[in-house]
Amino acid sequence: MAFGIKRKQIQEWKAAIDRGEIAFLTHFWLDDRFPEAKSVTKVGCNDLGKLAEWGGRYQLKKEWIHVRKDGYSHFDLLGSKQREVLEKEGQLEAALKFLK
Repeated sequence: MAFGIKRKQIQEWKAAIDRGEIAFLTHFWLDDRFPEAKSVTKVGCNDLGKLAEWGGRYQLKKEWIHVRKDGYSHFDLLGSKQREVLEKEGQLEAALKFLK
């Protein structure tokens, strides 16, 4: 279950994906499969090749891309990998409220 973000943030994330950009969206998240995770960062792009190449820089396998029919395919980042990627991409400060 996702929470802690506004509709406008989701719309901005989708618009960036539609423009072919690598887009980040971090929000609070609860899922029984990952009890230690309290947040997730979705990193998306409508160009799956570009997204896979980007993910490769962080040892993310292209098979881990959540491919969606609606065009908003993305990686889900959790835990230490989430923090590592956000820091290296200059996105950490915007996501800190979700990571505490």
